Amino acid sequence: MSVVEIKLSRSNRIYRPDEPLQGKIITKFSSSVSHYGVRLSVNGSVNLQVRGGSAGAIESVVGVLKPITIVKKSVEIRPSGKISSGTTEIPFSLILKQPGESKSGKFYETFHGEDISIQYLLTVEVARGYLHKSLSATLEFIIESEKAELLELPISPELVLFYITQDTQKHPLLSELKSGGFRVSGRIPTQCSLSCALRGELTVEASALPIQSIDIHLLRVESILVGDRIASETSLIQTTQIADGDISRGLTLPIYVLLPRLLTCPTVLAGPFSIEFKVSIVINFQSELSKLHPKSDPRTPRLWLAMETLPLELVRTR
Repeated sequence: MSVVEIKLSRSNRIYRPDEPLQGKIITKFSSSVSHYGVRLSVNGSVNLQVRGGSAGAIESVVGVLKPITIVKKSVEIRPSGKISSGTTEIPFSLILKQPGESKSGKFYETFHGEDISIQYLLTVEVARGYLHKSLSATLEFIIESEKAELLELPISPELVLFYITQDTQKHPLLSELKSGGFRVSGRIPTQCSLSCALRGELTVEASALPIQSIDIHLLRVESILVGDRIASETSLIQTTQIADGDISRGLTLPIYVLLPRLLTCPTVLAGPFSIEFKVSIVINFQSELSKLHPKSDPRTPRLWLAMETLPLELVRTR
């Protein structure tokens, strides 16, 4: 039995670029193993891919674009020698970004998107020469912004007033909604700290039809520069339901949305790519038509849906 694994000093695996990346390399061997060195490598990159929905004919030519390298380092943890049988722990400490190092290579926060993925991987390799296969293990760790780049708390986000009526909708509506009308108003911030929940409020002032549900959709907008054009894709991150069934008119409902860690990051506006976010308030009215399409895409305008979509800037705070 030959097992190699990496265990970081922090169980949540969250580090900042100017902090030491510390942990242990753990080996479990049934017999002693001779090796030609134990090396630890760190690779951080922005991985980009352009799908057919956003690139069209470009997809067949480009597809997966060349990754953008953020960090690439390799250090020898132990020189050639022998690792004894049983369990052995080899401590390590690695600095990702040296003090005073150039800021040209920006450490973007870890992000797992549909078209853009920002990943940091730690790999250990026990080299065993040509006659034996090298032993290796890889672990993803999470990068957050340096403290010097963080905004001070509390941030005072601007609360935007929104109104959802039959006149604000650009798509066709049920005849009952067109004639009888409806009005939903509320407030929601356009900037939110990733360490806090997105908070707001909503009031159903009037509606000709009973309401089936009210949902808050968190959306990501991933844009990639491809040649002389920008390929952009909007996708759903998560849905938070704030009301199920008809709501008393005039009753104020709280909006409270928790932001998922790896699926969100501070808003990024870089040259080759950008990661932005939006929040969409969707009102689902009771109708026979909606029962025929229970699994329809919530972002697609329907006769029984009314919605309002607003930009949302995400930031990291102290």
